[in-house]
Amino acid sequence: MREGYFFNFEKLEYVRGGKSGSCILCDLIEKNPAKAELTVFHDRYFVVSLNLYPYNPGHLLVFPRRHIEDIRQYTENEHNRINRLTSYLLNILDHTHNPKAYNIGYNMGLEAGASIKHLHLHIIPRYPHEIGIADLMAGKRVLVENPKDTVKKIRDRMTHFPFSISTT
Repeated sequence: MREGYFFNFEKLEYVRGGKSGSCILCDLIEKNPAKAELTVFHDRYFVVSLNLYPYNPGHLLVFPRRHIEDIRQYTENEHNRINRLTSYLLNILDHTHNPKAYNIGYNMGLEAGASIKHLHLHIIPRYPHEIGIADLMAGKRVLVENPKDTVKKIRDRMTHFPFSISTT
């Protein structure tokens, strides 16, 4: 380990854009078997997936089925749906992970930190006392829950959605 770094060599290809040239979120929508299946919800407007490289347990991505790059491209139905869906997902995460706060937002454009052009909303649960020895000593974050366990928790809870859904 070099000073100040934890290595995750699987992410290098992703960061360099060494993927197939297709949009990773479009690949998830089309259920490309070469992509990690972390989808917890989908309907006619949106897909919800666990972030492949989560910042915290329960870090979700919510993205439209249509490949758009700006929230101003949402239809009225999509605007209404994303607001209801976001509120519902917060309730799900409250039950599955019991966070004390959330970071919610979009990164639109490369300069804003968007590494994927397909518009997506981040929902990141935040917890008290998140700092651990890795944060303190190396300035790095350590994920404390296996993403497969996170997907199962969220999928199991999705059966109580107040309007029609499809889960994977």
